[in-house]
Amino acid sequence: MMLFHILNRGVDKRTIFLDEKDHVRFMHDMFEFNDVANVDTNNTRNFQILDVRRPVFEKVGRRKRILLVHIHAFCLMPNHYHLLVSPLAHDGVPLFMKKLNGVYAKYFNERYERSGALFQGKYKSVPIDSDRHFSWIPYYIHFNPLDLTLPEWRERGIKNPKMAAEHLNTYRWSSHLDYMGKKNFPSLTQREFLLEFFEGEKGYAKSIPEMLKNFSVTTGKNLALE
Repeated sequence: MMLFHILNRGVDKRTIFLDEKDHVRFMHDMFEFNDVANVDTNNTRNFQILDVRRPVFEKVGRRKRILLVHIHAFCLMPNHYHLLVSPLAHDGVPLFMKKLNGVYAKYFNERYERSGALFQGKYKSVPIDSDRHFSWIPYYIHFNPLDLTLPEWRERGIKNPKMAAEHLNTYRWSSHLDYMGKKNFPSLTQREFLLEFFEGEKGYAKSIPEMLKNFSVTTGKNLALE
């Protein structure tokens, strides 16, 4: 299986998720446009905010999606986002990213009456090419919300793992809670592969304090795409 760590950031590091509606809109698009079919990208308004939180987010009567990628993990931050994906179709990653970024930029520009590029150039994509990289990358993605309370965690490490874990457990805009076994946005991710590696939800939850404690400056530099 080929895995890719994807990062995209707002142009000039601008905020791209201003409120709950923006976050949920982007997650809706992650679901809706992960499909080999030509889904209507002009439909930027008609969606149900609560639908994405259901365990099964397939609309009644709709055609079953044929996925472009598996989304193994994600995290949305105020001015950027991270994804961990594996392609299922030919050119699955670039096709998915073109749909996702294009439709969200259109929604954002219409809502905030702006024009021009929303994202800072093409998304970054890094293949996961070593066991060490693989073992750390889901945690790194899920640890990103520490930027909001411990902005120097990458440079200085995590001095208080308990406080850091408590913050992560209150952050809604990632797949961390779903891996913990707390249904948050369960329909967005395909978690079976990583849960086998973690030895289930309990194994993932048990590993968090140790991974926070063992996170080092070197680890952060090796994993960061910023």
